[in-house]
Amino acid sequence: MKAVQISKAGGNFEVVERPKPDPGRGQVRIKVEACGICHSDVLVKEGLWPGLQYPRVPGHEVAGRVDAVGADVNLWKPGQRVGVGWHGGHCFICDACRRGDFILCQNQKITALHFDGGYAEYMIAPQEAVAAMPDDLPADEAAPLLCAGITVFNPLRNSGARSGELVAVQGIGGLGHLGIQYARQMGFRTVAIGRGADKEALAKKLGAHAYLDTNQGPPAEALQKMGGARVILATAPDSKSMSALVDGLGGNGTLLVLGAGPDPLTVTPMQLIFRKKSIKGWPSGTAKDSEDTLQFSSLSGVRPMIERYPLEKAAEAYEQMISGRARFRVVLTMS
Repeated sequence: MKAVQISKAGGNFEVVERPKPDPGRGQVRIKVEACGICHSDVLVKEGLWPGLQYPRVPGHEVAGRVDAVGADVNLWKPGQRVGVGWHGGHCFICDACRRGDFILCQNQKITALHFDGGYAEYMIAPQEAVAAMPDDLPADEAAPLLCAGITVFNPLRNSGARSGELVAVQGIGGLGHLGIQYARQMGFRTVAIGRGADKEALAKKLGAHAYLDTNQGPPAEALQKMGGARVILATAPDSKSMSALVDGLGGNGTLLVLGAGPDPLTVTPMQLIFRKKSIKGWPSGTAKDSEDTLQFSSLSGVRPMIERYPLEKAAEAYEQMISGRARFRVVLTMS
């Protein structure tokens, strides 16, 4: 098979020929049809994950079909359309797993960090990391939903917000352009927050009822004039702008932090106490959550905006993503 690997931390993308891997007990082999390129792939490219072993094939937004299964695999059959996301499996026996909270598994595996990912024509995944994919979702559109999609869909549906309440989405990028669509389709009063008047038309096309341009004034003040947000999805990894949004929350409002910036958030206790505001993070989801994301996207018409590249041009595709030029997700295709 053809694969794209990184041989050392900070190394280049290498297109190589490898033997097609065989699935072991409890494993599934997937014939990859498309694999999204995520900013988190920088962890493999630059060796930023402790204990990462090389060579390694990146990619944790994988869409394809089951090609073969190992022993003791009963749920998956050859030919099924499936996907694999960030969550690459769990141990079933730690305290979190015993409570059914698999995303907090103390021994969880992460696709492309603990085993080779989807920048390849075939990949192996633990059976519990595999998600069923609707037949009407094209592989190249489904792939980004397995990371970017679930990252906004899963916390939003678990946020406690009810239909008709105000939900704001900060950032109109790889996460935000999906967050706006999900918020609208879930029945929320959806407000998009971005920089520049040029983004308003796109935000409203994606489903936003209103658009707040940060160049025109503090978005928190505008949100308060609307009654205060029940939830703010903070998707752009800018801790300063995230922190400023806390004052835009209404009573019992939650700032859901999804964009992983390196700097600390700055907020005072008084900002949180009197209106029972909270700040919360959310780590993607399990394969079952991925299935729910794909199903909801299929039913509601939520789709990512993508740019397609052939597998052989992975280096060029990665550069398009890391430079911030992509509108909005980059996808490798294997055909």
